[in-house]
Amino acid sequence: MIKHEIKIRPRYAETDQMGMVYYGRYAEYFEVARTECIRSLGIAYAELEKKHNILLPVREFQVKYYKPAYYDDELTIITYIKKFPTVRIRFDYEVYNQNNDFLTEGFAELVFIDGNTRRPIKPPEFFLELIRKNWQ
Repeated sequence: MIKHEIKIRPRYAETDQMGMVYYGRYAEYFEVARTECIRSLGIAYAELEKKHNILLPVREFQVKYYKPAYYDDELTIITYIKKFPTVRIRFDYEVYNQNNDFLTEGFAELVFIDGNTRRPIKPPEFFLELIRKNWQ
């Protein structure tokens, strides 16, 4: 399993009329968490796209909200890769506030595709090796 943590502080503009973090922002937060998780493995998301011509579109996204987050909370987003990737890779997320309250959970499943053909492909061996190297 891969586990990665980041901290995010919601900005005022990311809240709704009720003062809570707008529900749609979680897709953005999870994207930031996913990008940093991949970076922690030893490769930048942008490098996968530009240098290796590999795209990772989201196939499925789900989120469940248990408690709200508010402006300027310190949110910890824990990202997991619990299953070794095949043509698909799944990222699971948990969100906690500064009081360690469990706020939100979700997942995103992405598909490896060739940037030219736009067809699904297996992850390249160098990427799988990065996963193996960091697997705990």
